[in-house]
Amino acid sequence: MSPLIDVRDLVVRYGSATVVDGVSFDVRAGETVGLTGPSGCGKSSTATAVLQLRRPHSGQVHFGGHDLTTLSERELRPVRPRLQPVFQDPYGSLSPRRRIRDQIAEPLRVQGRWSAATGPDRVAELLDLVGLDTSHGERRPHELSGGQCQRAGIARALASTPQLLVLDEPVSALDPSLRAGILNLLLDLQERLDLGYLFICHDMAVVRHFCDRVLSMRRGRLVT
Repeated sequence: MSPLIDVRDLVVRYGSATVVDGVSFDVRAGETVGLTGPSGCGKSSTATAVLQLRRPHSGQVHFGGHDLTTLSERELRPVRPRLQPVFQDPYGSLSPRRRIRDQIAEPLRVQGRWSAATGPDRVAELLDLVGLDTSHGERRPHELSGGQCQRAGIARALASTPQLLVLDEPVSALDPSLRAGILNLLLDLQERLDLGYLFICHDMAVVRHFCDRVLSMRRGRLVT
């Protein structure tokens, strides 16, 4: 089976500082690849470059038959839905003023897949998929627990029907009692939807338990 995403010789620079230095790895459908290392080692910079939220200085990111690094913003637009992030801060990744249901619906509207006839049912389906009910959709982020808010963020990512989720410390901001629930949810979603995960986490115990393969970074380079 060919990789879902194939990253080769990725280099990211901030000014004169090289923060990601020649990183290469791949992720297959249904696989979780963990990326770990100390704070400042380049994990999150690798994630933003994979997502093309920050363009790398050099290297390739092959996904869906394209090298994403060579595409213009217009050309990236139809590819982005298949490559979705889930961020560390469940509250910071959602608008505090808007209802959860509207934030889950937003990708459907932006991508031209919303209709008044089917849209609300799709939002309800996504809420159910992540273990929330329709009453949670009526609330705003501050009215949810951290775990519920992270579930809403995952539902919003799934609205785009992605193939790959880039999970950047998705449980580190949660209470220990909530972490297992989110990890179990992610495992269930992966099995049901055949998702690939790039899982960024500094907690080696979580990484070893959750990931199929583990890569370790030091000073911008892979060391395992």
